[in-house]
Amino acid sequence: MADKDASGLPGEPRAVWDLAIRLFHWMLVILFCVSWAAAKYRYMTIHLWSGYTVLSLILFRILWGLVGSSTARFAGFVRGPAAILAYGRSFPSRARNPHLGHNPMGALSVVAMLTAFLAHTSFGLFAVDVDGIDSGPLARFVSFDVGREASRLHGITFTLIQLLVALHVLVILFYLVYKRDNLIVRMFTGRARFPATFDPPAARLRSLWLALVLFAATSALVWLVIANPPRF
Repeated sequence: MADKDASGLPGEPRAVWDLAIRLFHWMLVILFCVSWAAAKYRYMTIHLWSGYTVLSLILFRILWGLVGSSTARFAGFVRGPAAILAYGRSFPSRARNPHLGHNPMGALSVVAMLTAFLAHTSFGLFAVDVDGIDSGPLARFVSFDVGREASRLHGITFTLIQLLVALHVLVILFYLVYKRDNLIVRMFTGRARFPATFDPPAARLRSLWLALVLFAATSALVWLVIANPPRF
């Protein structure tokens, strides 16, 4: 008889998320908290460097969504309105509607999060505070008024990220309690069990070395921009 997990699902665990995606996810969680706390308690050097790292991570995730593992690629999980609506109709049901990676609604969350973080960190590069002391590394290339507007948008996008994070946590809890599907463990182990009737092609996982090279490249790009910024 096949082994079963806590949900009673048969079969061996299947690979879902590569190590690069899992490290990206948990590093972003940690850095989000660090950036928030550093800004709140006015540790602006920490806030800036945390923000630079977040921007490097987001740029890496965009690249990984183009050339990374099959479950990480945008082409593998971003779907049109029809697929999103079809999945939405099944959302209230306790019956599982499994996907090897992101489901169509989860894809919306991924795109929204990446867009919000990219906008937030980009505005932060140009942001200027009220007294003009704490500013982003590119603030000197824009007027004070433009820098203040960038600061305002930096704050608005942070509120948007807070809302997206809250929604993300609520959905995870909904899956855990109502649908009995533990997405948290999956993001730690990279593996999951599925119903026996669900048999998609195995995930094609890319090398962690490729991910490290891409992250080094995006980090170098961010460093070049903040250390030797282009003149606009």
